[in-house]
Amino acid sequence: MHVRLRDLLRRQGGLVAGWQLVGLHWSRAAIDHAVARGSWQIVHPGVYAVSPARLSRWQRWRAGTLSHPATYLAGPCAAASYGFRPDRGALITVVRHGSGGPRRQGSLVISHSSRLTGHTTEHKGIPTVTAPRALVDIASGLGPRQLGTAFRESIRLRTTTANEIAQALRALRGRRGTACLRELCDRYATIPYHRCRSDPEGFALEVLHDAGVRMPEVNVEVAGREADLVWRDARLIIELDSREFHQFTDQDRVKESRWASAGYTVRRLPGPTLYDDPQRLLAETNVHLTHP
Repeated sequence: MHVRLRDLLRRQGGLVAGWQLVGLHWSRAAIDHAVARGSWQIVHPGVYAVSPARLSRWQRWRAGTLSHPATYLAGPCAAASYGFRPDRGALITVVRHGSGGPRRQGSLVISHSSRLTGHTTEHKGIPTVTAPRALVDIASGLGPRQLGTAFRESIRLRTTTANEIAQALRALRGRRGTACLRELCDRYATIPYHRCRSDPEGFALEVLHDAGVRMPEVNVEVAGREADLVWRDARLIIELDSREFHQFTDQDRVKESRWASAGYTVRRLPGPTLYDDPQRLLAETNVHLTHP
């Protein structure tokens, strides 16, 4: 195997595009012969996997960006690659420079944009739109609650910041669904989502912010154990229980004992229920705190 082809396959997870092979001086007949032998599988028109094995999610995303030069993972797939939206579908969404509405080509959904400059990068080895651009792209397809979660998660996971999202919104002015996203940037620009371990914690900070409750410290050590939300002057700790971070009740009891010995009141709330009943959080804080 040619050394340049071997290098391409190594970097691209066993994938190669016809236009790349032409650049390596392969003829159309040679490409057709490799496919006809059955050792290569066609992923998209003109994109091949040199192994018949089932493709990983990363390979499916990478194959989409190989469908044409200067093609970038975009929309829901880009958001999923950054981790702030789940990957729910079999379609691969990509974008290229140009104009015109989206069109489907098999499992590939191809969009065009005249405003890609400055909004592309490489993420996990895949040419991808930036995280702020991905958030703007998916905004029109999400309800307020879903968009709020994506906004918080994009910042909590340190893929972007509220300031970077606001900059993208200014550059992409006029896009559908961005009014709600702009409001989130304006309202919650100062919330330390990056300190949060989960989305319920980020949402809790929004609830407190909107109610005028002074911000707690987030995920800091008290008496040698990390606590979720802490008001040191009021000696108050609120733990937002979840399956992910509070699976071992014996460890939670040890932490509570240490905090109680240090003079703290500890309140526990089931994190996922906050979305439907935020007043439970406010009721607990109002007992112990005074508004500024």
